[in-house]
Amino acid sequence: MSRSLAYHLLDVFTDRRFSGNPLAVVEDADGVDASTLQAVAREFNLSETVFLLAPRDPVMTARIRIFTPTQELPFAGHPTIGAAALLAETRGLDALTRNGLVVALESDVGALRCDALRGRSGVTYAELRFPGTPRPLGPTPSREALAAALTLAPADIGFEADCGAHVPSVYAAGPAFVFVPVASRAALDRARPVAGAFGAVLGALPGAYLYTPETIDPAAAIHARMFAHGLGFEEDPATGAAAVAFAAVAQAFERPEEGEHELFIEQGHAMGRPSRITLRLWIAEGALAGVAIGGQAVRVGEGRLRI
Repeated sequence: MSRSLAYHLLDVFTDRRFSGNPLAVVEDADGVDASTLQAVAREFNLSETVFLLAPRDPVMTARIRIFTPTQELPFAGHPTIGAAALLAETRGLDALTRNGLVVALESDVGALRCDALRGRSGVTYAELRFPGTPRPLGPTPSREALAAALTLAPADIGFEADCGAHVPSVYAAGPAFVFVPVASRAALDRARPVAGAFGAVLGALPGAYLYTPETIDPAAAIHARMFAHGLGFEEDPATGAAAVAFAAVAQAFERPEEGEHELFIEQGHAMGRPSRITLRLWIAEGALAGVAIGGQAVRVGEGRLRI
């Protein structure tokens, strides 16, 4: 017997349709087996599709499951931000418009608190406080191996900052990424994964996050690209999980002062889908004490899905 589910299409980390990172949100997915959810995500063929289910804890707003075209993920930023913005609009628009509201989501990495606000333009902004802090992983691929896998020269990788040199590193906030500092935006623009070599260098890591301090928007801290490995797509217009983990990169190489810091990350320009991620981090006693990411989301369309 067939079943019909409502779905919504959103663009996340943008205030304009047809930019940012596209997302499918499927409602009322309770009772649908994992293989069918995976097939639906493959059908949408976006970087991620998020499914909304009834929460196990009744104080929570919803439970979420996130799938790429090839696999389920424990956490991803743009599906969480997009789901929170959509739920705020569809279940609490009056409260959202007046004062903002909190959307509480169950996920495989724990409870996720998202604060949603409605701007004067009518676009919803959602901010996620990540439960915990990113963790370092190893080993880190060498500069030479990364350069060969990304169509770059070894001299293109790394740059000097006020507190020292940025070098490649590996951090995880849910999924793990290798973070590759690139000396210039020109080098970042010409970067391309090399078939075979890219997968060999990354191994089990799902992506390489390349970043440079040379930005298009002077207000942005970094200009980034994320090349995916084994996720069913090659490049991501905006990568929230990597932005969360980048807080640890910023702490390690920039040594920010005590207190709260706000950074803006621009991504997706090489794909014609410019995105803007707000990253907030808290430093206490010289260590990273908390991380939040935020962004706007706009609704593009909706429909019914037959499974």
